[in-house]
Amino acid sequence: MPDEEKLDPSPMIDLVSPEEQPFSRRLYRQLSEEVDTNIGSLPLIACCFATGLTDGTLYNAYGTFVSMQTGNTVFVALGASGQNNRPFGWARSLCSIGCFTIGCLVFSRLHKLIGGGRLRRTVFFSFLLQTVFVVVAATIIQTGIVDGRYPSRRDPNVMDFLELAPVALLSFQAAGQITNSRGLGLSEVPTVVITTLLCDLISDERILDPLTQNVKRNRRAVAFLLTLLGAICGGWISKATGAVQPSLWFVAAIKATITIFWLCVRRAK
Repeated sequence: MPDEEKLDPSPMIDLVSPEEQPFSRRLYRQLSEEVDTNIGSLPLIACCFATGLTDGTLYNAYGTFVSMQTGNTVFVALGASGQNNRPFGWARSLCSIGCFTIGCLVFSRLHKLIGGGRLRRTVFFSFLLQTVFVVVAATIIQTGIVDGRYPSRRDPNVMDFLELAPVALLSFQAAGQITNSRGLGLSEVPTVVITTLLCDLISDERILDPLTQNVKRNRRAVAFLLTLLGAICGGWISKATGAVQPSLWFVAAIKATITIFWLCVRRAK
C-alpha cells in the first residue's frame, strides 16, 4: 500500500476561525492588511504638528531645520558666500540635508522591501523607527552630551560638532514622514513641505466648496495650521522650560502614539 500523503497544515489553519488561530498567525494577518487611507490621513496631519514643533525648537537652539530643506539650502549657500552668522552654521544645515536625503532613500527602500506603503506593517515599522530616532536624539540632549539649554550659554564663536548628532537623527526620521505620505497616496499632506502645500491649497479651484465636498483642501488647510501651531508651541515650550529636550520628548510621544495607532486603525475595505 502506498504511503499516505502528508497533509500541509498551513492551508488548514486558514479554515479555522480567526479567534482559534495562533496569536502569531493572527498578528501576521493583521500586519499584512492594507490600512484605510481615509483614517490613515489623521496620523500624517498630526505629523505636521510634530514637524513644526521640531523645527521651531531646533532652529531656536542650533540655527537649522530638520524638515524644511529649502531653508537649509539657503543657509548652506550663505555659508559658502561667507555670510552665515553662526560659526559653521552651514555644516549643521548641510548635515540636515544629507541625512534627510539618506532617510528618504532608506525609508523608500524599506517600504519596497516590506511590501508596500499601504500595508499596516510598513507604516507600523516606519513610525516605530522614527520614534526610536527621536528618543535617541532627546536622550543625547537630556543626558548633557549636547547642550540643550535655551537660550544657549555656549560661546557663539565656538562650534560644538556634537550638535550634529541630534540634527542628523531628527533629519533622518523626518524623511520617513513624507515617504509615508507618498506610500499611502496622501501627497496632499507631505508633512514637511509647506510651500507646495500652500500652493496646492490656494490654487485649488474648489477651495470654496463646502467642508464635506473637498477633503483634500480640508487636509491641506489643517496641515498648514498645525505646522504653524507646532512651531509656536516649540518656541513657547523652549522659553518656558529653558531647554530643548521637552519638545523632543513631546514629539517622541506623538510618534509613539501614531505607531500604536497603526495597529488599531481599521483595514481598507
